[in-house]
This record gives sequence, C-alpha cells and structure tokens, in this order.
Amino acid sequence: MTSVDFNAWHMPVLTVETIDALSVKPDGLYLDLTAGGGGHSAAILEKLGKNGRLYAADRDPEALKICDARLSGIETSATYKTVHASFSEFPDWLQQEELGHVDGLLADLGVSSHQLDSSARGFSYLNDGPLDMRMNPEQSSTAADILSAIPESELVALLRLYGEERYATLIARAIIRAREKKTINRTAELAQIVSGAVPPHARREGNPARKTFQALRMAVNGEQQELAHLLHAIPDVMSQGGRAVVISFHSLEDRMVKQAMRRWQSPCECPRDFPTCVCGKQPIGHQVSSKPQVATDEEIQDNRRARSAKLRVFEFGGGVA
Repeated sequence: MTSVDFNAWHMPVLTVETIDALSVKPDGLYLDLTAGGGGHSAAILEKLGKNGRLYAADRDPEALKICDARLSGIETSATYKTVHASFSEFPDWLQQEELGHVDGLLADLGVSSHQLDSSARGFSYLNDGPLDMRMNPEQSSTAADILSAIPESELVALLRLYGEERYATLIARAIIRAREKKTINRTAELAQIVSGAVPPHARREGNPARKTFQALRMAVNGEQQELAHLLHAIPDVMSQGGRAVVISFHSLEDRMVKQAMRRWQSPCECPRDFPTCVCGKQPIGHQVSSKPQVATDEEIQDNRRARSAKLRVFEFGGGVA
C-alpha cells in the first residue's frame, strides 16, 4: 500500500498542526495512543532519529495491522512498537523506566474513516450492516445488545448526554416500541426507526440518525470513561517539557480535555478570598494556547470529517500534582 492507499483507509486530521504541537525531538520517546491507520504515527516516526522511540497503540486490532504495515515501510533509524490496548490499560504497558520520560503523547479521539465506512463494523447509519459499533471486536457488548435491554429512561439520558439529541424522548420511545416487536440488530433498521420518530423538518436538516448513532457508539465503547482514565494518567508519564496533544470531535470530550488541562495548569483548590495558597497544589505545566486549533478551510474541503476537530496542547514542567 502507498501513502495514498493508507490515507484512503483513514485520513488523519490536523497532521501538520499535530507534529508542530508535539515539537518532536529526534531522540525522544513518543506515544500515539490512537494509531488507527498510522497517519499520525508515520509523521512522528519520520521525525525521529537513531535513539528515537515510538509506541503506536490502538484498541482496534484491525487498525493496528494497517498501522504496522505503514510504519514498516518507513526508512528510519528509530524504533517503534505497536500495542493493542485501550486508554483504560494505559500506562500499564509502558516500561517502568519510561514513566516520567515521555516527550510527546497524542490522542485523536475520532473514529477512523474505515470504521465509519465499513458496513460490517456497524458504525454507519448510511450503510446497512450488523448493529455492532465495537472499536475492539474482542469486547462483548454490541450496540444491539445495549438496545435490547436498556430502560427507556436511561436511553433518553444516553441520547441527550452523548448525542445532544433534542428529540431524545421521541426517539427512545420509538426504539422501545420497535424492539417489543422484534430485536433491532441492523443499522438500517435503527436509522429508519429514528427517521420515523423525529418531526418532518428534522429530516430536512441532515440525517436524523447521526446523533443517535454517535451516542450509542460512545456508550458501547465507554468513550467518556476511557478518556477520563487517560486524562488522569497522562501527568504521571510525561517528562519535563513533554507535550500532550489531544484532538476531540465532540463537545463533551473537548470539555473534559479543556477542564483537565485547566486543572493541570491551575490546580489550587483554595477559596478565592484566601490571600495565599494553603492546599499546596502547584501547576504542573501550562496550556500552549487557551484556544484549540481547528482545521483550515483547505483541509476541511479535502476531508469533511476534520470540520469538527479541535486540537489542544499542554506542556508539562514545574510543580507537582
């Protein structure tokens, strides 16, 4: 496969901005925790020299195979290793001596183009396939499993929280009624149920199933919980001057990232009217920019999935958590 073929499998977003933000050192230790098709990992590896090291991790074993194939074709004196792991398993797979010495860490929270486009994976509301949505096919519960048992009130809450769906009550009611007649186990079935549940004008504002599928995907893969674990673990692995880069695509995820970076920068919990800090919590670094970087118009034209991407950067150094 050529670089064009790999990008067809999955086109990474904000690649130039990511590499700039990581400020890659030739002899550094770098982690790409969402390697996917290897686009970002390849760009990092190309910057590394003889003593440089890269870990490319992902929870999707199929993606890791593609990533490994891509990285193996790069001429480099650096070393790399692929790791099959989710955020919740981080940093258990790092060597003890590597803790506190990571120079750069990347987490791209988006879903890969291949996952979305492959009907067999069950992520897409545009193509019929099994209602699966597991990023790691080795895990047990699928989207169909969740829909077969979730109470209506919990489904409403899920659609509102993860999908920010204004018609959550109508959609949840329609799903419950439909599953009483037969199990919902195909993506086309679910998309049709959602379309029939929302008001006619909502169907003219784009595919009405988009937010429902997003909410289910986040629930199936425990994305909020996985991200919370990662954000808690990051400070313990970073070196002085090391940078963490996180790319989010959903307001809930971006809010979690933004709040975590604010805590890292300003951890003091003392009341504002205290003249001096008595809690003892000191900053462990600073946000490189208070505002996220977004894709250029040119990138969005080439890759529409980049339109909602937000990149945030934090540089570690100074103080203790």
